[in-house]
Amino acid sequence: MRKLVALFALLSITAVVALGLNPSTEVPAAGAAAPTFKLLTNEGKEASLSDFKGKWVVLYFYPKDFTSGCTLEARNFQRDLAKYEQANAVILGVSIDTAESHKSFCAKEGLAFKLLSDTDAKVSQQYGSTMEYNGNTYSARNTFIIDPQGKIAKVFLKVGPAGHSDEVLATLAELQKKS
Repeated sequence: MRKLVALFALLSITAVVALGLNPSTEVPAAGAAAPTFKLLTNEGKEASLSDFKGKWVVLYFYPKDFTSGCTLEARNFQRDLAKYEQANAVILGVSIDTAESHKSFCAKEGLAFKLLSDTDAKVSQQYGSTMEYNGNTYSARNTFIIDPQGKIAKVFLKVGPAGHSDEVLATLAELQKKS
């Protein structure tokens, strides 16, 4: 009987995860406090959201280092990095890749912004930004603009990597006019 109960519990948990019914996968709404985090960077140091208080934060989630869409998205953020800096904004990329993978990705692509390693996908889940592919969990391609007070100002879901940096910059300019 205990084995049957344990099997039922395991199957229930598996079904909840597979169906995405985990309440932690809900996307936080604009106006809500941004979920806090502390993750390892491509530089091998810890970074937390509170490290960037007083700045606008572009927190973008992406599936995997060295893939075509993720590389294009990162290159475009890098291309526009000076514009973000002029707007008092930092770029933070998050995926489930290791800090070592991020370090290699940054070196290969010449990225001068931080990539954060979310190997257990907990932060990705807090931001409702996980997806399943071929039985593996990845960070989903979503972006959050967080205001200098730590509140989510804008949410972009299922973004296309090609023109996304332009879209984020335009939205950031609009948000800054209102604040």
